[in-house]
Amino acid sequence: MRLAFVTIMVSVLVLTACGGGQMERERQEAMDRWEVLVRWNHFESLVDFIHPEWLAENPVTELDVRRLEQFRVTEFRTRQVLVDPDGTGVRRAVRIRMYHVHTQRERLIDHLEYWRYDEDMNAWLLHSGLPDPSNY
Repeated sequence: MRLAFVTIMVSVLVLTACGGGQMERERQEAMDRWEVLVRWNHFESLVDFIHPEWLAENPVTELDVRRLEQFRVTEFRTRQVLVDPDGTGVRRAVRIRMYHVHTQRERLIDHLEYWRYDEDMNAWLLHSGLPDPSNY
C-alpha cells in the first residue's frame, strides 16, 4: 500500500514537471543549439534560428556570414538572461571571445539576443541578428 502511494505521487510529480516546463525546456534547447553552432563556428546554420519576419526586415547577407567565418570562437559565455513576464520572450546578453584567423587578433563581443516564442511555427526564434565582430 505504501509503495503504491509513493509510486503514484512520483508519477504525479513527474507528469506535472513535464507539462509545466515544456516551453522552458524548448527555449533552453533552442538557445543551447544556437550556442553550440556559434562555438563550433557553423555560422551559416545560425540564420535558420532567426525569425523569417525579422530576416525580411534585416537580411543577413553572404558577406555577413563570410565575415564571421574569418573568426574562430574561443569562448561563449551567457552573462544575463531576462525573461519577459508572460514567458514568451527572453533577452540574453552573451560575451563571445573570438580571434581573427588572418591577423591572430582577439575580439571580445558583447552580443544581445532577443528570443521569442512563435506559436504559429511552434518554435523559439531569434529576433536579433548575428554577432557582428566588425563593430569592435
